[in-house]
Amino acid sequence: MDELDLNRAFTLIEPGPVVLVTTHDGARDNIMTITWTMVLGFSAEFAITTGPWNHSYTALRDTKECVLSIPTVDMIDTAVGIGVCSGTDTDKFEKFGLTRVKGRHVKAPLIKECLANIECRVVDFVDRHSIVILQGVAAYIDTAREEKRMIHAVGDGTFIVDGDTIDRREMMRSKLPSGV
Repeated sequence: MDELDLNRAFTLIEPGPVVLVTTHDGARDNIMTITWTMVLGFSAEFAITTGPWNHSYTALRDTKECVLSIPTVDMIDTAVGIGVCSGTDTDKFEKFGLTRVKGRHVKAPLIKECLANIECRVVDFVDRHSIVILQGVAAYIDTAREEKRMIHAVGDGTFIVDGDTIDRREMMRSKLPSGV
């Protein structure tokens, strides 16, 4: 095996799909692209990494709510584009032709074009690691959407796309906690 620079080791353990995080700061909506996401256990708890360098971070801190919108591979250029411009001077919904959908539990909007949306409340900030812990309060999925493959960031400007689904539910059934 060839040695890999330890600073690049994170590219080997890709944590989850790229998500678009919407916020509402009391005056306007914004979207940021997050490439580090994580599920916390078998509940609707999630973690994302972000901090004061992102325009949306202040809204997350102040309102303690957001929406995780999950784009699919046909939206990769939109996801990257959102990530490389700032909400300080750009209405990203308008720039990228995205449709706001009013949430039922939070002021941040859902994104109609995404495969799924999860309304969330912020339950903790782990400042040492720039982690925001979220509790899902409602989830929605567009089952009629033809494209369902999600994108995953490797961390160096490249992405991996979900592939074939392999079903081993029956084999694992006795090992999963009840309700899963």
